Amino acid sequence: MNLRNTSSLTQSELAIQIERLVNAIERTDRPAFDIGQSSSGQERVHNTRLARYFGCIQQMFDLFDDRTIYTYSEHLQTFWLACQDIGLERGPAGLTCLNDERTMYLDFERAMNALVAKIRQLTRSKWYQRKASDRRYEAGEKQTVITDYVNRVLERYSRTVVVRVDLHYLTGAHTRLRIEHVFKDLDGLIRARERDPIFQHETGYICSVEQGEARGYHVHAAFFFNGAEVRSDFYKAQQIGELWEQLTAGRGYYYSCNAEKDQYGDEVGIGTIRRDDIQARTKVVKAMHYLTKDTQYLHLKPARAKAFRTGCIRRSTA
Repeated sequence: MNLRNTSSLTQSELAIQIERLVNAIERTDRPAFDIGQSSSGQERVHNTRLARYFGCIQQMFDLFDDRTIYTYSEHLQTFWLACQDIGLERGPAGLTCLNDERTMYLDFERAMNALVAKIRQLTRSKWYQRKASDRRYEAGEKQTVITDYVNRVLERYSRTVVVRVDLHYLTGAHTRLRIEHVFKDLDGLIRARERDPIFQHETGYICSVEQGEARGYHVHAAFFFNGAEVRSDFYKAQQIGELWEQLTAGRGYYYSCNAEKDQYGDEVGIGTIRRDDIQARTKVVKAMHYLTKDTQYLHLKPARAKAFRTGCIRRSTA
């Protein structure tokens, strides 16, 4: 009954795996392992569909450490609370916990069944069930903020250049990449706005740190520039992307939405936007709403870190 997965998962992958486990437990009343006796009287252990999620349980357990203080999504919080509630700990044969009488340690399969039962109990609590609706509400609030912010930025000059870049990390960098590293790199990019000539005519920005199954941690970013001073949105996006590669010491790469404007067809909301073009401004707002979708939220982040940011609107000197 060897479910141990020796491959090392990234921090992002482990967080998503925990979310999958908790969601799967919600959808069934089964344990992870059916334990009974065969006709010969020997103990029989049968894997249920939940068992597939326990191949990397040791790594999932080790995700929670004291190196950084995090805030967790409801899935990770539930998992960790369940581990603590049943007293899960490392043993010679893997993770284990004491039985209900506190007289002996359980084998791996029974310990995992106890964990499943505790997680299932916690997912039925009001605070857990409220989290998803809270996240949708927060996404809606962010969209309201973005709508107001974008319109105020576009109102500053007769023309505004809108640049959209997605900031990622190379596959090889993900192995040791932690979410605090991403925030550190983003902080470096935001600080660069105060001194790097790339941002000399910038009038505002929007950034959102997100987490996806395919590409792990990444940043969606939009920057706005005075259209009287900046002509090429393509070149400006390239400059920002190359700066990201420098700030991440070659661990990062970028995708320029401005270099692929044709793929957006009539819905393109980037490039040079005129202040009096109401239709184009509406498309910019719609494009920026993409930065606040609630489907790629962070499962963990450093305490007090801001995953969604907007800059101060720089006043026109004209």
